[in-house]
Amino acid sequence: MGRWPIGASANRSQIQDGAVRMFALSGAQGALIAEGVVDSITDASTSRLDEQVRAWFGGADRADALLVGAIAFDRTVSPILYRPARVVRGDAAMLDRYFAPTRRAPAARAEVFADPSPGDYAKMVGEALGRIDRGLFAKVVLARGLHVDAASIDLPAVAARLAADPTVTAFLLDLPPETPEQRHALVGATPEQLVSRRGERIFSNPLAGSARRSEDAALDRAAGEKLLASDKDRREHGFVVDYIMDMLAPYCSELRAGPGPALQSTATMWHLGTRIEGRLRGGDGPGAAGLAALLHPTPAVGGVPLDAALSAISDIETHDRGFYAGAIGWTDAKGDGDWYVTLRCAEIRGNRLTLHAGAGIVAGSDPADEVAETDAKFRAMLRALDLDGAEMEQGALSWQSR
Repeated sequence: MGRWPIGASANRSQIQDGAVRMFALSGAQGALIAEGVVDSITDASTSRLDEQVRAWFGGADRADALLVGAIAFDRTVSPILYRPARVVRGDAAMLDRYFAPTRRAPAARAEVFADPSPGDYAKMVGEALGRIDRGLFAKVVLARGLHVDAASIDLPAVAARLAADPTVTAFLLDLPPETPEQRHALVGATPEQLVSRRGERIFSNPLAGSARRSEDAALDRAAGEKLLASDKDRREHGFVVDYIMDMLAPYCSELRAGPGPALQSTATMWHLGTRIEGRLRGGDGPGAAGLAALLHPTPAVGGVPLDAALSAISDIETHDRGFYAGAIGWTDAKGDGDWYVTLRCAEIRGNRLTLHAGAGIVAGSDPADEVAETDAKFRAMLRALDLDGAEMEQGALSWQSR
C-alpha cells in the first residue's frame, strides 16, 4: 500500500460537482484514487501511445510520476492520459470511505429509454448473422444503449455501489468537458482485465462467452455449467485468447494460457475466462499503456477478423460507443500498470447517462438470447443507479414485456 499526497485533498462537494477532476479504480488489486491535473500528453495517439508515454516520462521531474486515463473504443480518437495532482492508494474498501457516499438514490426521478430498442437490436443481430453466413467475418460484437435522464447524479455514490461487488473493478474518470456547463465523466465496473505489467511479467484475463446468473442456487449453477459446456461460447472465447496470444508473442520470451476457459462470475453474470501470463523479452518491452494500446480492441469487444468486424459495427450500430469497450488504467515511469476493458459502464454528460452493453455474435447465435444477455449486463449499472421504480420507456428492456 502506497501513498503520494501532492497538494490538498478535494472536498466532497468539489468531487460531486466535477470542480476537481477525478480518477478512481477499485477492485481486488486495491484502490487507486487521483485528484486534479498537473499536465497531460497532448495529441495522444493509440497507435503511438507507447512511444508518447516513454517520451513524456523522459521529461524533467517525472521519474516518480503516474499517468492515468482512458482509451476510447475508436482507435482514431485521442486517448486521455494525464498526471494527477494527488494520488492515494489503499485497499478495495477505501473507495467507499474516501467518497463517503450518501445513500440517496443517485438517479432519483429518472427516465430511461433505449437506443436501439430490444426489437431493433434483435434485427441488428439478424443482420450480423446474415453477414457471417456470407463469410464476411466469423464474429462481431454488437452493442446497444440505454439513455437515463436524471434530476441529479451522485457519481461518487454510484462508483461506491459498483465497488461493493468484489469480483469487478469499479472505475470513475472525469473526461474533458464538451461544454462549460456540463460535467463529462465515465463510471462503471468491469470484470475484465485487459493487461497488467509488473517488471518483465505481464498478465491478461480475457472474458468472452456470458450467461445471466439466477437468484435460485440450482438454476444459477445450471446456467454456469451450460455456459462452460457451450460450443458456441467456447468458440467465441477461443477467438479472443488466440488474438491476445498472437499479439503478445513477438514481445515475450515466455507466454502461456490456461488449459481451457474457466467460469468466472460477477454478481449478475457468468463469464468464460482464461488467465494469460508472459515474460517480456530482455530490453525495453512495451509499457503497460503501450500493451493496452497494442491489444485494443480485442475480439471480446470487436470481432474476428478485426477490421471486417469493426467495419460491420460501424455499419450496423446506431450509436457512438465513446469510451465504452475501450480501456482505463494507469502506468508509471517503469512501465508498470494496470489496464481494464471499460465494460458495464455509463458515460455522463450533465444529467444524462448513456449505458452500453454488448454481446458477441457468431454462427449459431440466437437474436433473442443476445437481447437477454445485453439486458442482464445492464442490471449492474441500473442497480447502482437505484433505478427500481424509475419511469422507463415501455420496451426499453425486454424483460418488461415478459
